[in-house]
Amino acid sequence: MKLATTISFDGDPAKLVTRVKDLERAGIDRVWGGEIYGFDLVSTLAYLAGQTERVELMTGILPVYSRSPALIAQTAATIDALSGGRFVLGLGTSGPQVIEGWHGYPFDKPLARTRDTIEICRKVWSGERVTHDGAAFSLPLPQGRGRGLGKPLKFVGKLLRREIPVVVAAIGPKNVEVTAELADGWQPIHFVPDRFRQVWGDALAAGEAKRSPALGPLDIIAGGFVALGEGEAIEQARNAARAHIAFYVGGMGAKRENFYNDLFRRYGWEEEAEKIQDLFLAGHRDEATAAVPDEYLDLSMLCGDEATVRERLGVYRNVGVTYLTIAPTGSDPLGTIERLKDLLPS
Repeated sequence: MKLATTISFDGDPAKLVTRVKDLERAGIDRVWGGEIYGFDLVSTLAYLAGQTERVELMTGILPVYSRSPALIAQTAATIDALSGGRFVLGLGTSGPQVIEGWHGYPFDKPLARTRDTIEICRKVWSGERVTHDGAAFSLPLPQGRGRGLGKPLKFVGKLLRREIPVVVAAIGPKNVEVTAELADGWQPIHFVPDRFRQVWGDALAAGEAKRSPALGPLDIIAGGFVALGEGEAIEQARNAARAHIAFYVGGMGAKRENFYNDLFRRYGWEEEAEKIQDLFLAGHRDEATAAVPDEYLDLSMLCGDEATVRERLGVYRNVGVTYLTIAPTGSDPLGTIERLKDLLPS
């Protein structure tokens, strides 16, 4: 397993570069960030491409509704060239709150958009003229749409790589199936290694049955909060994990549509999911956070002494996780990364 972690940009470029360089020196193999309605992720990673040497840079995620597939392909090729081949294209659908509230597009055809975006990106990177007839996008536009002047075009410039890795963030069964069929990697959220097969096993199997052998095995990019030691450090990490999951299960989306609440139910915590959401939406955030079950924390975190953490690392490896995404807590997160690196299964 390799190590990955998240980054965010708060408007201070010097602070961002210092953090990522420190992570690189500590042994992190891949950094990734999200994009919602703050600073854009593309510019951030392009800037980091010139400030780092070894670490992989991943969009995690770039919403497929926010840019055309061809522009996404151009962006990936550009950051890949700027970084010397260290870019990973992470895609996802985001959700209706962001897509309809911020971008102003209907949250429709998410599966078709995901499939078409992946296929068009790979056609762009092939260097050949791009034609595509998909359920969400057609290139060029067919007659009767637009002015009828579109023609097949190809990428202008020398591509560094024609096979840029594509990772898809997905938790819905159908989206996971498409991911297992087409993507190089899968990025779930709120991953519970002991239970993920009961939630996604059928979808993964269905997708992998249609997967091209040329793609190789599907990478899994997943993990959780990390704390090494005992006492207060462990309690702080567990509190951070509680607040994180309570926000997603309780407050992301609406009462009638919350993908993360649905996931928590599929893991087997139906009553807890209901309680967390009701409390959160009623404004009782502290009570919602306290309602997160200890069992979830025990199974999703890498938390405790070195023997305990080493055992949990083995569980993640045995279920196929290839990039362990970690959120180190405590007063010395870089030291935690270095210690964790030594505990990784060989």
